[in-house]
Amino acid sequence: MKKPSILILLLFHLFFTNSALSQTNNTKIVNAFSNRIFDGKGYQPLGNLKWKFKTDGKIFSSPIVKNGIVYIGSEDGFLYAIEEKSGNTKWKFKTDGAIHSSPSIFENTIYFGSFDGNYYAVNTQDGKLIWKFKTGGEHWLGEIGMWGMKPETQYMEDLWDFYLSSPVVYENKKSAVVLFGSSDGNVYSVDAKTGTLKWKFKTNGPIHGTLVIDHDKIYIGGWDATLYALNIETGKEIWSFATGTKTAFKGIQSSVSVSDGKVYFGARDPFFFALDAQTGKLIWKYNAESSWILSSAVVQDNTIYVGTSDTYALLALDAKTGAEKYRFKANGYVYTSPAIAGNTIYFGDFTGNFFSLDLRSNGKKSNFISTDNRKQFAASTLKNDFLDFGYTGQNEDLSVYDNNKKVMDQFYQLGSIVSSPFISNNTIYFGSADGYLYAYNLNK
Repeated sequence: MKKPSILILLLFHLFFTNSALSQTNNTKIVNAFSNRIFDGKGYQPLGNLKWKFKTDGKIFSSPIVKNGIVYIGSEDGFLYAIEEKSGNTKWKFKTDGAIHSSPSIFENTIYFGSFDGNYYAVNTQDGKLIWKFKTGGEHWLGEIGMWGMKPETQYMEDLWDFYLSSPVVYENKKSAVVLFGSSDGNVYSVDAKTGTLKWKFKTNGPIHGTLVIDHDKIYIGGWDATLYALNIETGKEIWSFATGTKTAFKGIQSSVSVSDGKVYFGARDPFFFALDAQTGKLIWKYNAESSWILSSAVVQDNTIYVGTSDTYALLALDAKTGAEKYRFKANGYVYTSPAIAGNTIYFGDFTGNFFSLDLRSNGKKSNFISTDNRKQFAASTLKNDFLDFGYTGQNEDLSVYDNNKKVMDQFYQLGSIVSSPFISNNTIYFGSADGYLYAYNLNK
């Protein structure tokens, strides 16, 4: 397929990962993305709203639930601990920057990063600081005159750089460490109890994705468009795999999934890849039709499920060959990482719709709910209920960066969902750009 020009791209445009994390008798791996497959039976469509919790900023962070408490970060700079039954605040912890990192919990400590340049360890019981680790600085991806947009002398932040890296906790028989990437280009391993640096590995660009551990390897990609396999004990590189680097089609924002000796991940270049986990050699790649893949895949029953940007799809791919089995079309970009419970897969889209899809129906049986904001603003923002950048920005010169930002703000007004869902006690939780954390019951 012919690649679009930057202007056409602007008209169309302008990431808790399931990974098969291995665990031996002597190791334990904990992160918000370590289990995207939850307990469940049959098809469980979305039910009624249990409660919703309002923050004072957009939510890009994904929730995690433990011991009756839901934890989530917000762009307002707070990490919130919310009672699962009532939706009431237990405590909140203030940072000096937006929290786009998803939290992880190990024992009685919750770990997360903030755009203030720190990664934090906080007590889950009372919200008190245990330690914080200062990186070389956290920031959105940006450059002067990005993608040829105007004015050419203006510094522009990437409008689709949604996340910060989310911590992963790795425990062996000797100790526990927290691992995360940083905008300074480093992968860090720090002591889980003290925050003391163990090792760091330098890449050639910011890292806003979340690493995944399988056996003795770490897999992580970043804005240098390279996926790295590192030794978990030393941080030494085992192998690396370079993806494409064309203008506007460069970078890895998703996390990998590991299954049956293969590493699966998507990139902006725009392909979805299957690599040999031991060697990093390409097995197959799927052409995403000029769509970025920011979503992190879930693998179940020899099928890969992953979202796309401009084709608005949840894809079902054959894990062995990469052949497309079917696709389910949403109403806008699918940047969330899906979650599976029983025979149901759940995910949101950029227009504020959240879907449940019956995996046995080949994309034909589903239901959805919409945010209140979507119901209010869809008619004035969307074209025939679908996201269309050119339609929403039709009165603007979309070669100008600030006009693209205006269109994105209009989309956010719908309650865009880029937060990935978490399921607990027959309830599904996800955040939205409208500032709400939603809790929906699942029908039995």
